[in-house]
Amino acid sequence: MAEARIDKWMWAARIFKTRTIAAEACKKGRICINGAQAKPARMIKPGDVIQVKKPPITYSFKVLQAIEKRVGAKLVPEIMENVTTPDQYELLEMSKISGFVNRAKGTGRPTKKDRRDLDEFFTPEYLDDFDFDFDDNDEEEE
Repeated sequence: MAEARIDKWMWAARIFKTRTIAAEACKKGRICINGAQAKPARMIKPGDVIQVKKPPITYSFKVLQAIEKRVGAKLVPEIMENVTTPDQYELLEMSKISGFVNRAKGTGRPTKKDRRDLDEFFTPEYLDDFDFDFDDNDEEEE
């Protein structure tokens, strides 16, 4: 039965863009094989389930082939099967919808919406609609 290093396999299966990034993810504890954290040199075999934590969700992949050479994107379904649960994808959608709403107040630059709200807050309402009618002549005639 064929085996492959986890960092090489994740790069070959196009889960990560480079092998270095895949190895760093292993070192940071973001990769689990069958529920146990994995080091970059850990060997995998067909049938293993790999969990990859890419915040905000955790992807799950079932190994169909253990390869160490990168393949084209069309061949990826022969190498792995995506077994990520639907609730994880719901988490991803929720985070996309929320966007910058959860940004801590006072951190970072204000967004365009923040700036518009500030402008609206600081612009006095009575200056917009009020017509000043100065009749200096009336006072002098009296």
